[in-house]
Amino acid sequence: MANPPDDGPDDPTGDDSSRGENPFKGTPFEQLFGALGGGAGAGQGGMPDLSALFGGQMPDLGQMMAQVQALMQPYDGPVNWDVVLDTARKQVASQPDPAPTQGQKDAVADAIRLADLWLDETTELPSGVRSTAAWSRAEWLVETLDVWKHLVEPIAASANGALGKALPAEAAQMAGPLIGMLGKVTGAMVGGQVASGLGALATEVLTASDIGLPLGPVGKAALLPTNVASLAEGLDVSDDDVLLYLALREAAHQRLFAGVPWLREHLLGAVRDYGQGLEINTEQIQSTMEERLRGIDPTNPASMQEMLEGGMFDLEQSPAQKAALERLEVTLALVEGWVDEIVGQATATRMPAAAKLQEAVRRRRAAGGPAEQTFASLVGLELRPRRLRDASTLWGSLRTRQGVEARDGVWMHPDLLPTAADLDDPLGFREDAAKPDELSEEEFDAELQALLDGTPADDGSTDGTPTDGKPSDRTDGDEPDGPRGDGSA
Repeated sequence: MANPPDDGPDDPTGDDSSRGENPFKGTPFEQLFGALGGGAGAGQGGMPDLSALFGGQMPDLGQMMAQVQALMQPYDGPVNWDVVLDTARKQVASQPDPAPTQGQKDAVADAIRLADLWLDETTELPSGVRSTAAWSRAEWLVETLDVWKHLVEPIAASANGALGKALPAEAAQMAGPLIGMLGKVTGAMVGGQVASGLGALATEVLTASDIGLPLGPVGKAALLPTNVASLAEGLDVSDDDVLLYLALREAAHQRLFAGVPWLREHLLGAVRDYGQGLEINTEQIQSTMEERLRGIDPTNPASMQEMLEGGMFDLEQSPAQKAALERLEVTLALVEGWVDEIVGQATATRMPAAAKLQEAVRRRRAAGGPAEQTFASLVGLELRPRRLRDASTLWGSLRTRQGVEARDGVWMHPDLLPTAADLDDPLGFREDAAKPDELSEEEFDAELQALLDGTPADDGSTDGTPTDGKPSDRTDGDEPDGPRGDGSA
């Protein structure tokens, strides 16, 4: 008996998709969605056989989806943060994490109070400390989670949206609930990776502002005694000196974030811009999904959990990400360099061990610990300043030449901040600028307005002339006229 005719090519309506043709053909999801969405048409019209993904055995899709739903409770947003926090806390609990004693809390409070007194002599920025705290690692997770949400969700949203965006309209419509289910799966994978990164980072951070970002509540200066003790074990320095030095750094961070109102959003906004510029490799998502689906045992719920663990994406930096990352790295370096500079001032005649501690912190921040490297591999973002030494030299040189007021005055507006090019020549930053005390009040106001407007000053100074005649990413006047080839560096 002859086979019935194929309805595909001869269908006068031209609607092949309803006759078994794979609507995902030519997309990165051709095999994945063709298999999972095949139903009665699987194996026909070029649709791959669903059993091929599972070692030749047909799984119970109803049972599999029930397992997925059990793993992913209803939640708002691209990431289930309740699960992230629970997973990260379990990871932290795998090592001793004692709650700080009252003695440790008192020691931290005393160290921060003393640090603030010392810092009063090094900067005109007022204290930004409203309260003090000694945190366990688990408490650090809880206290910083709100900020991590803002930093991570743009990346997670890009990952979740990549599936639907990669499909043509017809295929996306046919996929229907399957797209939503896989979006939740990708969200669970991203959440699992973030939990792993935060759990590891919690074992290494020393203070609320240790990575240069304002992660904790506004005005709360906090240290983690367990991690501070771990750092002190590898140094030939007294525990009291280690605690005081780190308290100085934490108090300095708090002063800067409180005294420069735009800085907090400037930093966190750069991280969000980085996440929003993420470009997901959908072909990698497809191949990873297929590989993990093959390893699922429908009768073993643990196999579904294994599918949700581990890395999933090849995150390649887009041009927008690279620009955001450069801005972030420069600003982080400037923040850490300023903190390094004023803490160095405060300890120069008071703490003989400060030089050793400064070098230890510099090396730690420049190299990054295993946890920071883990987090960088998860979200594609390195949370450390590469040019801390250059930034510290720049701030110290500016103070030596023009005083504390000029050094701290650079933070008045983001357009006044040094650029990456300035960090290449830290000793030459604003070398031709007049000192504030050499200007009248009217002249100073005119100079400042010229800097903010990006126009040359009317007094004929060279501060307002671009170095190469081209627009720069900061105001004119923050850089001397012409290339710095005078060997001043």
